[in-house]
Amino acid sequence: MIDIILSCIIAVYIVMISSFVFGFWKQPTITQQHVNPVVDFSVIIPYRNEAARLPVLLASITQLHYPTAKVTFWFIDDDSEDNSSEVIQKFNEQHPEIQISVLKNKRVSSSPKKDAIRTAIKQIKSNWIITTDADCVFPPNWLQLFNQEIFLKRPRMIAAPVTYANTTSFFNYFQLLDFLSLQGTTIGSYGLRIPFMCNGANLAYQKEAFLEVQGFAGNDTIASGDDVFLLEKFIKKWPNRVQYLKSKDAIITTFPVNSFQELIAQRVRWASKSSNYSLVRGKFVGIVVMLMNILFCILPFLHFFTNVSTHLIVFVLFSKFIVDGILLFQTFKFTEQKFKFLHFIISTILYPFFTVFIFLKSLFKSYTWKNRAFKM
Repeated sequence: MIDIILSCIIAVYIVMISSFVFGFWKQPTITQQHVNPVVDFSVIIPYRNEAARLPVLLASITQLHYPTAKVTFWFIDDDSEDNSSEVIQKFNEQHPEIQISVLKNKRVSSSPKKDAIRTAIKQIKSNWIITTDADCVFPPNWLQLFNQEIFLKRPRMIAAPVTYANTTSFFNYFQLLDFLSLQGTTIGSYGLRIPFMCNGANLAYQKEAFLEVQGFAGNDTIASGDDVFLLEKFIKKWPNRVQYLKSKDAIITTFPVNSFQELIAQRVRWASKSSNYSLVRGKFVGIVVMLMNILFCILPFLHFFTNVSTHLIVFVLFSKFIVDGILLFQTFKFTEQKFKFLHFIISTILYPFFTVFIFLKSLFKSYTWKNRAFKM
């Protein structure tokens, strides 16, 4: 009986991850064309205590290949306790040609970032919004590619890729592997036309569409999820007008966290929203992945205390390494980062235990993020 259950779990997992591999390949790669800059953008950047990261982001703004008159950067101060606002002000004085507005976040819910986005949207005049984070770096052709997609395809929402920088240490590379597994799954789901994930660090949508689906109404009590819950609303309303911008020139770069404690808090924050997904496809993927990780964790117990065949255990291990490796390898190739095989093997062994730990912690614990306590 146990053999049958294990065989079903691994079979479903292999088929599911293999389908994302196929979807990743099927999702077309976008190359830049000569399209005139016709779209006015408002880029929303909430920040809290980001004085150390802001100079890198601000420098990348000066490198953008898009008319400065057609983009406004809205920085939303979420009660920063450092000199983040002064960094932005000094940059604005040095670059008066760049349109920058700084607003104070108006808190009305349990989610600081959702409140920051709503604070900005009340002031924004343009119809196209891009949300990102203050610890990001923009590629030069970023806005031009969004402009191209909007002009050619008339979407309501565009999701786009994100990756990590500074991944030389094993700790940072472990985070990269985890993060890119999500990116690979995301791209694959769009290729299969069953999207259920996106990343709020690189997400564009129409202001009028945001207002039409009533924005974040219905999930205000959840601290995270400014991206996924909004995506679910757009998919339900306009299933064929949500696009993915699969282009190397549209990849935003951000940074891994610096400590294991921060990593746990970050992943618990991400996990806290999963039980509130409304799309069945997202819940199904999450359940299958968690079952596979639990199975991986209990394999030693099964080997020593049950009659599960050694061949089946070896098959489970081998199959997981192969399908995960293929999905990750093509994602690494897309993001032009080095695939370190030894790091991958070690991380693949550690990752299921880490994931199950995060899952259990998210069920019973609150968490702290950027010096704030949040309840699950």
